[in-house]
Amino acid sequence: MHCYRHPDVETGIRCARCEKPICPQCMVSAAVGFQCPDCVRGGSGTGHAPHANTPRTVAGGRVAADGRLVTKILIGINLALFIAVRAADPRLVDQLDMIGLAYSDELGIVGVADGEWYRLITSAFLHQEAAHFLFNMLGLWVIGGIVEPELGRIRYTALCLLSGLSGSAVVYLLSPENQGALGASGIVFGLIGAWVVLARRHRYDMRPVLIFVAISLVFTFARPGVSWQAHIGGLVAGALLTYAFVHAPRARRALVQYGACGLLLAIDLGIVLARSAALT
Repeated sequence: MHCYRHPDVETGIRCARCEKPICPQCMVSAAVGFQCPDCVRGGSGTGHAPHANTPRTVAGGRVAADGRLVTKILIGINLALFIAVRAADPRLVDQLDMIGLAYSDELGIVGVADGEWYRLITSAFLHQEAAHFLFNMLGLWVIGGIVEPELGRIRYTALCLLSGLSGSAVVYLLSPENQGALGASGIVFGLIGAWVVLARRHRYDMRPVLIFVAISLVFTFARPGVSWQAHIGGLVAGALLTYAFVHAPRARRALVQYGACGLLLAIDLGIVLARSAALT
């Protein structure tokens, strides 16, 4: 038996009202058993308005019809910058990549320590080599397609941005100040961390997930020129933030989730300020 909304997912649960098969991602707790999103959207029959029973994700976000909308937008941003670098102005790399402090003949003194904080984010959407771009976009599409429907659009967007920022902050802290870095690897590894937490939360078989993580880390440290700092920073940030999202107590869910985002942002800013002070 397969879920009526996710035909590739097997399930043994049926909606308590219409008896359609539903998977853990779709099931909504009811007074008795579980209901599918369609029945919940149509009202519970208890006198509540239909919107009062809007189907929610495991993190409390709204269930969206397009589970990859934010992922598509992120890929679109990456694609636009990749085309701009390849076809329009290759100097964009020098203007937008993640670098602590360096001197350029064309641009003069550059880097985050010189006040160019935007590099912490722009570098997470920037690619120069086609293989690097395609590999990261494939990871974003596949793993993002798993994580985004689980978290909902707002939490997923926060996860991606903070994972990218955390990856850049760790690069800034641990890499040589004049060594550039770029790519969406911090975001992708943040999604990998989120995937691990979600798989554990749903009690899935962890072996395939952990094998994938192990292979990803082997490639991170075995291949020369890879910014392992961005990978580790994104991975840790994504896992911790997702843990806070899915394990927040329902009564204080918003407070815990927003607080976790704020705390991670504060840690990243603290790292950036400390490193900038050391370099200047």
